Amino acid sequence: MNLSSHPELLELLAASHALGTLRGGARRRFESIAREQAPVRAAALVWQSRLSSMTELQASVTPDPAVWTRIRNMIEAEQSDQAMQRQRTAPAVTPVAVGPVGWLRSLALWRGAAAAGALATVLAVVVGINLRDELRNAPAVQYVAVLQDDKSAASMLVTFDPKSRQLVLQRVGSYQTAADHSLQLWALPPGAAPRSLGVLGDQPALKLAASASEMHAVPTLAITLEPRGGVPPGSGPTGPVLFKGALIEKML
Repeated sequence: MNLSSHPELLELLAASHALGTLRGGARRRFESIAREQAPVRAAALVWQSRLSSMTELQASVTPDPAVWTRIRNMIEAEQSDQAMQRQRTAPAVTPVAVGPVGWLRSLALWRGAAAAGALATVLAVVVGINLRDELRNAPAVQYVAVLQDDKSAASMLVTFDPKSRQLVLQRVGSYQTAADHSLQLWALPPGAAPRSLGVLGDQPALKLAASASEMHAVPTLAITLEPRGGVPPGSGPTGPVLFKGALIEKML
């Protein structure tokens, strides 16, 4: 199933996965597809970073007891519903999935997706913010890339926001750069020499100025290990490629 061809559904599933409302077999299927498809993996990381950045900026707040009561009621209601589903038998009629999106129509998946809104409300109360407004005002993402090492482990999440004309890079791996070296980001256009997009600092997240024209028709990004401060302007990469990944254009 190619989820990237269904952008609205992919966003819904990625958000539900990040919120924790995508459970059971539906969650396992989504994670299995994410391991095989870079756009799905990227969408999951984008939503995880959105939610984590919200909570990191908020002061610690003790939730009202009613919040925990609501969460407990939601859990108990779902457990009761699951128990009733197990007791039901339908030997004469067996649902059959039709077409490539059959598994997406499973009851567990859509129950989890529908619960995303309810849990988002609870989360907004806990962290003291209006989650809906925050997500509505979140930066647009036109391009996204998950840069991986030679063992296919995700190490850097790269997104491009055309409104602010910025590349946003977030470390998702544990790689540490030595004091006498720097990481440098490169665009790898087909049939042309690598083009430097900037030297990366040691911070877990950073922004680099970029334009939509620089991102257009660039199928791949790479990060090399270079001497401290990067290579001189106009020069090509001199060190080994540490991380590499496809740059994927998303539908805005």
